[in-house]
Amino acid sequence: MNFFLIIPVAIFSLLLLFSFIFTVKQQTAAIVERFGKFVAIRHAGLRFKIPFIDRVVGRLSLKIQQLDVIIETKTLDDVFVRLKVSVQYKVIREKVFDAFYKLDYPHDQITSYVFDVVRAEVPKMKLDDVFVKKDDIAIAVKAELNDAMIEYGYDIIKTLVTDIDPDGQVKEAMNRINASEREKIAAQFEGDAQRILIVEKAKAEAESKRLQGQGIADQRREIARGLEESVEVLNRVGINSQEASALIVVTQHYDTLQSLGEETNSNLILLPNAPQAGSNMLNDMVASFAASNQIGEAMKNAKKDKNE
Repeated sequence: MNFFLIIPVAIFSLLLLFSFIFTVKQQTAAIVERFGKFVAIRHAGLRFKIPFIDRVVGRLSLKIQQLDVIIETKTLDDVFVRLKVSVQYKVIREKVFDAFYKLDYPHDQITSYVFDVVRAEVPKMKLDDVFVKKDDIAIAVKAELNDAMIEYGYDIIKTLVTDIDPDGQVKEAMNRINASEREKIAAQFEGDAQRILIVEKAKAEAESKRLQGQGIADQRREIARGLEESVEVLNRVGINSQEASALIVVTQHYDTLQSLGEETNSNLILLPNAPQAGSNMLNDMVASFAASNQIGEAMKNAKKDKNE
């Protein structure tokens, strides 16, 4: 009989013990009430309460939490855009009472303020400015949330605009514009490259022509010097300048014929090419030199008579 009495007493003692103690996890705050009235806030560790009188009515995490809010709004240039705003927040350790009793749904409250700020800021900007000034939007959201949520025991750690998604047709248009701009820049670079190649090619051709002309001038200068030396040698043996010049020309004529004859695959025909061509050329040259001398003498005499 005593055995059957011991079992209920033991069970009652265990229930009494478990209702007397409770544990609170790290980075957590427990709210204790007595007959529906707030009594205390208990933090991490083994804690005690009056059995059947005190009750743990709630627990709040003191860790940093994140809430992602997606808002659709319109920009200044009438483009609909979806923004994703990430809000990082936590319960202030010293204001757990306010966080638990003043606000039932903190997520809804934060979301409402984010909607209000974003829909007030974004319509003032063009779409391109929304991408450029997304940090300004995040700062405005954080400032508004801090002022509003500090009263409820929440600290806004950071706000981030993590995504900006315009309408599909707008994105396609933007992609086409970017592609056109890149093609334009590529065409400009290609044009510049072609222009540089043309200029450099023209410079190379000009330099080539200059060097070619210089080479021809040097060649002619050396030929003239050689002819002068040949005439001087012939003058020493009693041949005058006209006959020497004619002899040199005839000699070069036959040298040319000889060099042409050595070329087996040459299709060049030199006209006239009769056996008497050399003597005819020599006679023509002597006659032309004689006529030239006569004309020169006549001009000298006429000039002399005019002066007298």
